[in-house]
Amino acid sequence: MASDTGVETIAGELLDQALAERRALVQLCLYALDRARSSGVVERLEEGLAGIGVTALRPDGERFDPSRHEAGGTVPTEDPSLDGVVAETEVVGFADRGRTLRAPVVTVYTAR
Repeated sequence: MASDTGVETIAGELLDQALAERRALVQLCLYALDRARSSGVVERLEEGLAGIGVTALRPDGERFDPSRHEAGGTVPTEDPSLDGVVAETEVVGFADRGRTLRAPVVTVYTAR
């Protein structure tokens, strides 16, 4: 008869394996998303990822935050209220249950 410690060890090993496999599958999906040519495929992959807690990050219209966003470029604006606001997401970012997997690369408005 297996001891409780032995069962717990096996369960822990199986959990670790499942989590490692999940991480690998999420990374594979992100790789596929970056290369997808069809908007339908992109939408389906994003829906599937969202179903397991991995969400797309598109911060358009938000204030630029260098701790959460990567600046890919700037675009001038005449509107001073837009200075420092994300104009466009160049590369979609992703978070897994709130933990950033990849920061979004964004274009930021800068006042002239």
